[in-house]
Amino acid sequence: MAQASHSKDEDNNRLSGGDALFLHLEREGMPLNVASVSVFEGVIALKPCTRFIESKLPLIPRYRQRLVIPPFNIGNPTWEYDPDFDICNHVHEVVLKRGTETELKKVAGQVLSKVLDRRRPLWDFTLVRGLTGNRTAIITRMHHCLADGLAGVALLNVLMDSSPKSPSLRKMKLAPLPTSSPSNAATQVLDGLITSSFSVAQRVLSAEMEFIDLVQKLLAADQNHVEFDSHSQAGSHPAARIPTLDEFTRFMPEVTSITQRLPFNVMCRGSQRFTWTEIPLEEIKAVKNALGATVNDVILAIMTSTMRRYVEMRGVRVRGRLLRFGVPVNVRNGKADPNISSLGNRITFIPVTVPLDIRNPRKQLAAIRQRIMFLKSAHVAELVGLAGSVLGAIPMGAQVIAGSIANELPLGLCNMVCTNVPGPESPLYLMTHKLIRCYPYVPIGGDLGLNCAVLTYDGIAHFGFSGNVQAAPRMDSLERFLQASFAELQKAARVGRRTKLHAKKNLVVRKKPAASQKHVEAVKTVMSAETASVIESQQSSSNVPLPTAV
Repeated sequence: MAQASHSKDEDNNRLSGGDALFLHLEREGMPLNVASVSVFEGVIALKPCTRFIESKLPLIPRYRQRLVIPPFNIGNPTWEYDPDFDICNHVHEVVLKRGTETELKKVAGQVLSKVLDRRRPLWDFTLVRGLTGNRTAIITRMHHCLADGLAGVALLNVLMDSSPKSPSLRKMKLAPLPTSSPSNAATQVLDGLITSSFSVAQRVLSAEMEFIDLVQKLLAADQNHVEFDSHSQAGSHPAARIPTLDEFTRFMPEVTSITQRLPFNVMCRGSQRFTWTEIPLEEIKAVKNALGATVNDVILAIMTSTMRRYVEMRGVRVRGRLLRFGVPVNVRNGKADPNISSLGNRITFIPVTVPLDIRNPRKQLAAIRQRIMFLKSAHVAELVGLAGSVLGAIPMGAQVIAGSIANELPLGLCNMVCTNVPGPESPLYLMTHKLIRCYPYVPIGGDLGLNCAVLTYDGIAHFGFSGNVQAAPRMDSLERFLQASFAELQKAARVGRRTKLHAKKNLVVRKKPAASQKHVEAVKTVMSAETASVIESQQSSSNVPLPTAV
């Protein structure tokens, strides 16, 4: 029994094939980290913050472990306790000069452009002090091989408290690090060969089981209606309906077509920028309810309109053009509550391909909803997951070589990643300081020069745009475009009008929310810019047809 338990611990400490892919795809200038920029009320000092984070380490064993690569990359890397662990190597401080949000975004871009030191545990915190409004920010990073977005939310819940009461900061003595006698190179190579062989065989069997499970789902499928969004688990609806012939005819060519490259789909290395904005979740749900959609449908509709505006600003004519989102899907058995001792990635992707030239917000939302329902009923998420399992079965040495080649090629799997992660619904606190904003970051790389992550926290949907400096210039315009796109969708859903009528009926004078006013102002700004752009285009090339609105 003890031997079986020891074997299980070794498996938990060995990096999975899927997690290892993130490790081998990373290069200098192309960090693959999951991150966030959190803004807190009040001033947080470095020393007590460091002590507080250190007090939480017993709950997160991975935060004291580093990766050890076997000789010649034979077998998967293993997590082993860092004998030289020092909390000071993982908690840093930056003091802003002017304290503006623009300066905070610049600092965040600089931090997120750097690769984590693989000689140490793959995470760090950067405390950003001097933010105006009596606020403090923390930039949190951890390598993608350590956790995905949902696991990151679980860590957020562990590191912070649900109560503003002052936590006890008694000096906690960390458990002594496990020690093991070092083995010689020959023993390590032999052990790597054995474990690698067993690991490959296990992943092949796992892929076979996934294939059999998928076939069984297809055979058992009926015509039941199925809801789907990025909060759902892949395969969580075993009785999914079979797509109709008309749906296959309409949508399968889009799924199988080559991704149409956009200006930001260029090989990117070097400096990054990170920018953000937010929308009240209540307003998104109001649109969702009015138009019979899901939260994820609304978010993808907003993002589609935002990207249409952005590429048009960069001179792209969108008539007949498609935009392909890579949307991560959770494959865990439960919600965002993974085992903190293991973490790792438990996701697959679906390619949501939508027309860029649909300017009617209601029609655009309907088109997105139809395509997501088709992808769900066709079990595309499971097919992509199966492909990932097959890739994970490739021996580690081959993965290293393939990773170095793949990240130099314009693979064009999608135009951009758009991930939507549900976060805590109630406020969190760090040493009595309330977390008021939390902007998520998803890494870029290869020919994905611009990505977006969405995190819902405490009634707010936080949008974080990550982009390469050369591939995605003028990223600040994305904030305006997103607000304008949502205001446009609100108007189409007549949500704002209903709110005004309700207020008038009850004879209550209500102050208009700042966020809604921000949306209106953003629409005016963007519409003015777009009108000027059309006039300029007509004057310069009257013989070139303008994009047709659908």
